[in-house]
Amino acid sequence: MALVEPVPGEPAATAALGDERALVVADYHAGIEVSLRREGLEVESRGPQRRRRLQRLVRDERADRVVFLGDLGHAIGAPDGAEREELEALFDALDVPVTLVAGNHDGGIEAGFPDSVEVTPTDGTVLGDVGFAHGHTWPSSDVLAAETVCVGHEHPAVRLEDDVGGTRVERAWLRGPLEPEPFETHYDREIPVPGDLAVFPAFNNLSGGTWVNVEGQGFLAPFLPAGCPDAELYLLDGTRLGHFGRV
Repeated sequence: MALVEPVPGEPAATAALGDERALVVADYHAGIEVSLRREGLEVESRGPQRRRRLQRLVRDERADRVVFLGDLGHAIGAPDGAEREELEALFDALDVPVTLVAGNHDGGIEAGFPDSVEVTPTDGTVLGDVGFAHGHTWPSSDVLAAETVCVGHEHPAVRLEDDVGGTRVERAWLRGPLEPEPFETHYDREIPVPGDLAVFPAFNNLSGGTWVNVEGQGFLAPFLPAGCPDAELYLLDGTRLGHFGRV
């Protein structure tokens, strides 16, 4: 059985962390609606819906911990206003420990909620035999040595076209074996990378994404796609689409 298993139909996975079973999600982006309204989009807060969905997943998957793969909040600095209120309600609602793998949007969360969440360094952490990083920076060598490495940040999505020219965009997973060369070039030393990489879809469906099968859509993570050149795409329902470059 794999250490990290997607939850069918959901932008979430479970991870076996020794004695713990974790629910893992990426790019929650609490308070994103505030930013969207500033850009002229009239969007009501979906914070309660996000919270209830996460609570349901924690309950249904019998999770002992929640691991957020970065960008739990949306503001770059310290969360305030509606974003802080959403995070307060979220932490109050969760009855399991919370680990946040620090992302580029999480600068103020550790100071703002010191008793609610454990925040890791930006280059990630290892829990059990699973490595976790957000993906906006290079993962540490310890993370890369894990059996499976989980990252977010990318918000992978795929554009699908039907026989009559209609298109739709769906969130997707990217998964494949890690390739050591770009990491060894970055760190200027040998870096063992024995495992595979799982790039998580965004939990927040308002956060946009990288259309990985559309020409001209560059990856956001500095180690992609070179660090996982044979990654394959999977839809949330588990449908395997094949190599990301040939979909």
